[in-house]
Amino acid sequence: MTQRPRQAFSKRGLRRIAVAVVTGFVAACTYSVPSHAQTIRIEATTKSIDWNAVALAGGHVFVSGPRWTGFSGPAVGLLTKNGKIEPFPDADWNGWKPGRDATHQFVSVNALHVAPDGKLWIVDTGTPSFGGVLVSGGAKLVRINPATGHVLRIYPLGPRIAQAGSYIDDIRFNGTHAYLTNAGKAALIVLDIKTGHARRVLDNDASTRARSDRPIVMDGHVVEKDLHQPLLVNVDPLEVSPDGKWLYFGPLEGPWSQVPTALLDDPNVSSTDLSAAVKPWADLPPIGGSAMDAAGNLYFTNLKDNGVYRRDVSGKITRLLSDSRLHWADAPCLALDGRLWLPVAQLDRLSMFHQGHSRIIHPFLLVSIDPHTGQVKPGR
Repeated sequence: MTQRPRQAFSKRGLRRIAVAVVTGFVAACTYSVPSHAQTIRIEATTKSIDWNAVALAGGHVFVSGPRWTGFSGPAVGLLTKNGKIEPFPDADWNGWKPGRDATHQFVSVNALHVAPDGKLWIVDTGTPSFGGVLVSGGAKLVRINPATGHVLRIYPLGPRIAQAGSYIDDIRFNGTHAYLTNAGKAALIVLDIKTGHARRVLDNDASTRARSDRPIVMDGHVVEKDLHQPLLVNVDPLEVSPDGKWLYFGPLEGPWSQVPTALLDDPNVSSTDLSAAVKPWADLPPIGGSAMDAAGNLYFTNLKDNGVYRRDVSGKITRLLSDSRLHWADAPCLALDGRLWLPVAQLDRLSMFHQGHSRIIHPFLLVSIDPHTGQVKPGR
């Protein structure tokens, strides 16, 4: 489905929104990193959006936050050089209200990711409230040229894919296919990028379901969705191996599994055979998000200790950093200059997890670190 024509950014506008802190690099999220260490660098702060995603493309920084967090900022924003957040690609896309047509507006965005071709993909859950009802036409993927703001294509995820209870979570790419996680109605989603056809696979499989014996513990307490009901998040993080042969995935609480992408991509493989091909990969703790570099190193945020970790290809796990400011640091992104960018969401401190009383500490931080080290000292 191709989006109806919309106004692209003007050249003057592009100059105005160039971000000073990131001048000089072109970003992607799958590159290896250099060898010198630095502590935490605060790139931006805000009180208007609880950002849980960041993407770097074309010299610009894009952020997003889901609607259910209750903040007033845009669903998707572009950071300006003066630290403000401008709606991206425009105000109309960010202007959805209940009752409006959701096919060309963001309902609630959960993830941003830059594809290998440099285009920005936006994952709209279509769910304006946490664990709530899906809005008709709301669940979708939106592919945008980050340099111009031109919407290149919309991929609707209809009720056959985004079933009742779904929460479309994150996305990764492999050739002509994209893979997504459904953290609500547990399943992986396989998208043929050319045709737009999507399939649910590993539907309610043991590898995609959250386990009740692996709670999310933060500040010494189990995170609860309701009183005495631990928050359980089905399949959430995912990564594609550098050679494209494997998809790694798991519930937010872990553990992670692996499955051959050749089987995922083949619609003729039965659900039984696909499930049988799933094997254990890594017994990781509850994480906020992950990124994998071109060498196969996995970087992830450990929710329990506000830490950033690296798992190398041998399976060795190294803590790079632990800092109280990284409280529920969410989906990271690796830039070409080697820095790992992290939006700090503090999601467990939202009022919905504390009987209506917010524990958010303002402002929200967007930070970066240089991750190519062994263990390093905490930041300032």
